[in-house]
Amino acid sequence: MDKKKINNSILLSLNLIDYKNPQKYIKTLYSISNNIHNHYRKHIIKKSNGKIRTIYEPSKILKHIQRSILHHVMEKESVSVYAKAYVKGLSLKDNAISHINKPVVLKLDIKNFFDNISFYDVYSKCFNEDKFPRSVGMLLAHLCTFDDFLPQGAPTSSYIANLVMKDFDMEIGILCQKQKISYTRYSDDLTFSGDLVPGDIINVVRKKLYKLGLEINNKKIHIIRDYQRQVVTGVIVNDKMQVSKNYRDKIRQEIYYINKYGLKSHLERINVHKESEYLNKLYGRILFVLQINNNDKEFLKYKELVSEFICAKI
Repeated sequence: MDKKKINNSILLSLNLIDYKNPQKYIKTLYSISNNIHNHYRKHIIKKSNGKIRTIYEPSKILKHIQRSILHHVMEKESVSVYAKAYVKGLSLKDNAISHINKPVVLKLDIKNFFDNISFYDVYSKCFNEDKFPRSVGMLLAHLCTFDDFLPQGAPTSSYIANLVMKDFDMEIGILCQKQKISYTRYSDDLTFSGDLVPGDIINVVRKKLYKLGLEINNKKIHIIRDYQRQVVTGVIVNDKMQVSKNYRDKIRQEIYYINKYGLKSHLERINVHKESEYLNKLYGRILFVLQINNNDKEFLKYKELVSEFICAKI
């Protein structure tokens, strides 16, 4: 069997699209790969801090292909134990738990994380010749990248980012273990805690990231002592894990007004027109509190109340 037939056979075995005709299946994959710009919509989202985030939404067929690559190819590869984001069964709680009751918490951020993960990074870490023939690996890498970077919005991007960072995680993790320092990474957020010297950690991380073509965001270096409020991915970790009082009080206030005025009148007062969207967001915030403390009786009642409103809308 010649190389082309072998490559096509491998691609067909991955079952990336539900096409029964093998020729149409192969032709479609290469056509999308060669015209990748036609299969993304660009969305500019304004963040709460006034800055913008660019999301690239793949077309319906490309999204289907990417999800197939994620499930049939990517998830067979394990990520590091230090990666806490985009891993099944893990949550913000798993990222925070390692940093409870520590004298120093150091938080670092990788600058323009996804934008600086290149096509070569994706190919070499995820689809290289140890895993696939070169042409197959290159095709898969093209289907998961856009303009030589990892697009935020593609279903594959988060898991690929974890695989690209796997060796970095393990090197940093082993160094930290030797010094009895806790380390976790939640996407582009790196957290270290323990009896540590922040400058030493920053220097090591900076050098390791530089080898990957990445760099620390100097504006987001946070050193938090135990006499300050230590927050890790939204969770306070000074003595035990808890959501901030301000976060919980805002939910309490909204529930109070819903009970006092009724849902419809409350939404009119705050000038909100999309009832379902409001309820879903409020429900998500309540679940976040319960994710950190699942025995909180007060918020369990809030969950039941909001759940009843959501069910009534269905």
